[in-house]
Amino acid sequence: MSEKMWAYQPTTGHTSGTDLIGFKVEATDGSIGKVDKHSDDVNSSYLVVDTGLWIFGKHVLLPAGTVRAVDQAERRIFVDLTKDQIKDSPEFDKDKHAGDAGYHQQVGGYYESHRRH
Repeated sequence: MSEKMWAYQPTTGHTSGTDLIGFKVEATDGSIGKVDKHSDDVNSSYLVVDTGLWIFGKHVLLPAGTVRAVDQAERRIFVDLTKDQIKDSPEFDKDKHAGDAGYHQQVGGYYESHRRH
């Protein structure tokens, strides 16, 4: 799995340290929810998105490498994934997320195999 999956790419327009909580997240085919939590940690950057009613209150973990662009003015984040790809992702597990490297490999591997090149 590529470490780039867990890092914001320079072309996204994201500035480390920017608070992204509450930003709307847009898949390639529509809105999926809002950022509930995020991290800019080196090689471990991510978004936790609250999908609301779209998939019954499920939270999803999106590695920063899935982010295509951040629009600061509009408070929107665009990811290179479809709604179905996000819906079918491994379930967010806040306990495993905190310290289980294997969980990050599982999630990162899923998204790496589904993102557009």
